[in-house]
Amino acid sequence: MSSDGAARTEGDSWDLASSVGATATMVAASRALASREPDPLLDDRFAEPLVRAVGHPFFTRMLDGDIPLDDADVPLTVRQRCEQMAVRTRFFDNFFLAATESGIRQVVFEVDQPEVIVFKGTTLAQIGAEPAAERRAVGVDLRDDWPTALRDNFFDTSAPTAWIAEGLLPYLPPDAQDRLLDNITALSVPGSRLATENITDMGVFTDERARALRSGWQKHGLDFDVADLVWIGDRRQAGEHLADTGWTVTQHPTEDLCAENGFALPEHELLAEFRRAISYLSAELG
Repeated sequence: MSSDGAARTEGDSWDLASSVGATATMVAASRALASREPDPLLDDRFAEPLVRAVGHPFFTRMLDGDIPLDDADVPLTVRQRCEQMAVRTRFFDNFFLAATESGIRQVVFEVDQPEVIVFKGTTLAQIGAEPAAERRAVGVDLRDDWPTALRDNFFDTSAPTAWIAEGLLPYLPPDAQDRLLDNITALSVPGSRLATENITDMGVFTDERARALRSGWQKHGLDFDVADLVWIGDRRQAGEHLADTGWTVTQHPTEDLCAENGFALPEHELLAEFRRAISYLSAELG
């Protein structure tokens, strides 16, 4: 699929500079900027090299300071953007810390398209980055038989596992979201843990006010609209689905996570609504 704003279709494709793939680059660019702060809220030294290697002009210009991050059309200050990324990062980092402290030694978070896996591995190797743990990246499209690919890459079906699905669920059709969660459940033994987002209102992605705000970015060269990339329709909340399949679920409203980190919700009404609609959850299989 190209980055021309077309809506998603079954079987579409992309790279890290287009469509859904570009949203990952967007997150990496935000992580790179947050890591530059005088008193950084997070530290990700790999984000900027990855963004530059992708070569998307908008995100490269953002890192070079050529995009006005405090444009009047986009009422989210640089500090708020960094805080938003810090809340997300700290949630998942803390989840993994708690999982490993409980004794879990198997983690699944890097199942992605083969081309993406190769790109990241090559780029990180070029800057001398080496994993601090035994890493087995699994290159497979989530629309294919990824559970088999996982098992074929030394996944231990008898060991408790910590799973994350970060920045993923809105980009899956509702039935694919449920299928993903069911596959995770089938591969998990008691004591396994999962962290992901919980979506209470998909409408925040397509609200006309949101489109108007995003047009402020598009005038600077951002060639896609997130509203065209998500799957709209009736969708069961991930927490409800997991609870019905044996998981004990803990909800973590974004507003609470912001407060825990000493941050406030944005004053802008729509941005505050977005933070409330996209929250986080952690779950443990009984």
